[in-house]
Formats: sequence, C-alpha cells, structure tokens
Amino acid sequence: MRGDEDMQTITVNASRSYCVQIGPGLLDRVGELSAPLVQGRKAAVVSDSNVWLLYGTQVERSLTQAGFQVSVFQFPAGESSKNTATLLELLTFLAREGLSREDPVFALGGGVTGDMGGLAAALYLRGVPCIQLPTTLLAMVDSSVGGKTAVDLPEGKNLVGTFTQPHLVLCDTLTLQTLPAPVMAEGWAEVIKYGMIRSPELLQRLAGEDPAGDLEWVIAHCVTIKRDVVGIDERDTGERQLLNFGHTIGHAIERCGGYSIYHGEGVAMGMAIMTRACVREGLCPKECWTVLESLLNRFHLPQTCSMDKKGLLEAARADKKRRGDSITLIQPQKIGTCVLNKTDYGELSRILERGMGA
Repeated sequence: MRGDEDMQTITVNASRSYCVQIGPGLLDRVGELSAPLVQGRKAAVVSDSNVWLLYGTQVERSLTQAGFQVSVFQFPAGESSKNTATLLELLTFLAREGLSREDPVFALGGGVTGDMGGLAAALYLRGVPCIQLPTTLLAMVDSSVGGKTAVDLPEGKNLVGTFTQPHLVLCDTLTLQTLPAPVMAEGWAEVIKYGMIRSPELLQRLAGEDPAGDLEWVIAHCVTIKRDVVGIDERDTGERQLLNFGHTIGHAIERCGGYSIYHGEGVAMGMAIMTRACVREGLCPKECWTVLESLLNRFHLPQTCSMDKKGLLEAARADKKRRGDSITLIQPQKIGTCVLNKTDYGELSRILERGMGA
C-alpha cells in the first residue's frame, strides 16, 4: 500500500474547509482516509454502471474494511441521466437505506456522478457528508472541487443545484489509465481553460514535450488555481465566473446537440469561438488564438461548430449566469488572462457571428 509520501494535498478554504488529495492508489485507501472525517458508519456509494464495474469492488472493500456498512446506487452512464428523475430515485434510495445526517455519500465517477451525488448529499436531511472520488481528468481538475452541484432540466444545463462543499476529494490518478481517449481529451479542454484564464506556465507545460508525463503536477496546478478563485468568490458572483471561460457557448452547443457532445468538446468549441471573435474584434492579440489553436489540435479537440447560430443563441438564454437581459461573458485579454464582460445577447450574437467561422 502506498503511503502519504506519494500523495499531494491541497487545502480548500471555503464555507467548509477540506482537502483535495492527489496520487496513485487512493481508491484503496478510501475507507482509511474517510473514516476520521465522519461520525456515521453507513455509507452510500453513487456510481454509474461503467465506473462501478471498474472500481466498485475496490472501493466497497476499502470502506468495509474501515467499518462502513455499504449500500450502492448505480445509474446508467451519461449526461442524459443527470436529471431530476434520477436525483429523486437517489434521494429515495438514501431514505430507504436509512442514512442519518452523520452518514456519508461517496460520489465515485466523473462529473455527472459528482454532480448527482453531491446534490443528493446536500439535499437529503438538509445535508449529509459528501466525499468526492473523481475518476476522470475533467472531474479531478474541475467539477469535484469548489462545491457546485447540479442536475439538468429540459430547458437547460445545471439549472437545479446548490453550492455545498464536500468533506474530502480523493483523486486516484491510476483511474486515468482506463479512460477512453475522447474522455481524456475533454479533461484536457478544462486544463487548457485554466491556462488561458490564469497560468501562462501551464500553457507552456502543455505545449512541451510530454504534457501528460506529470499528470499529478497538472491536476494539482489546476486545483490550486480553482482553490484560489473559490477562496475569493465561493458563490460565483464575481471572479469565479472566470472559470466559465468557454462554458456559456459550450453549454449551448451541448444542449443543441442533445447532449451527445462531450462537455469538454463543447468547452473547447466555446473557447475557440470566443477567442477567434475577440482577436477579430481587436480585443486580444492574435497570439491568444495561435496558442489556443495549437493546444486544441494537440489534444484532438474541436475548434469549429456548424450548428445554427440562432439556435445556439436561444440555448444560451437558459444560461444560469444570466441576469435579466444581461449576461457575463469571459473574454481573453492576453495569454493567461481573461476578463469579465457584462453585456447583452446582442453582443453574444455578434461573437457567434464573428467567431464561428474558421
């Protein structure tokens, strides 16, 4: 069994402080690392059917050895399961299993599972402990950290949710070895986003000889950026909105595509459209697009979108960051720096017009 010397720990200071631990073999230590943080000894593990086949036995064994009585809720893999119907099934499951306020919910999987498990934990009995066990690069660098949990409605993405911080996040980097290439690629889209908004150093590392050679450094660097932003703006009213670079347009693309498009692919296209438009409008140097285009190519991520502009604009009107007829767009200013631009949907329409052409 690996020890603490193989693990990086980052502390997130928010309404509840917690640790994000990063390293190989952490799923074997879930029970050992979680038990001191919770009083209850019933544990509900939430996972999709694919991830459970890969890691379910391993996690259940670790929890049982630490003295937990384990129950398991599985749901079909995919964004289409991230809805109020599945959420209600999960809440009913927790009640029937008799979990108390001291008993933890473990979210084992990617972003959909983290959202589903985190939101259920926040709602059930007005809040029970949640421990995030992300198994994708996207979930490790982004969605498992910061306390955002949500499910989708037919009218839009992530419209039902809360801000509730987890009790612990365990990023077992060995799980990344089993990811299909498109799932790994969408995680790289979020990593590129962090570089574009806050870290020229990260962009340089991604452009280097072997960006995947030190995944633990990449994950820790991204988590540190998110920790710093969340520490300033936990509830997404100001600076935290920078983390949404590429997401307003990306979410619209996902919705118009019937959620058949990976989230990271939508973000990649959203970043590309916004950056191309800003370069063409003279709002940022051409270098911003040159760097972004090179990295999107390197990680096999899409840069163009052939969807109907009118449909995308209508889908963007469901964006949860909308304030009346205003929307905050995140625009590149220079390499490693983005700014918030509170504007209207007319401006977004112009950005789509200017940015969707190759």
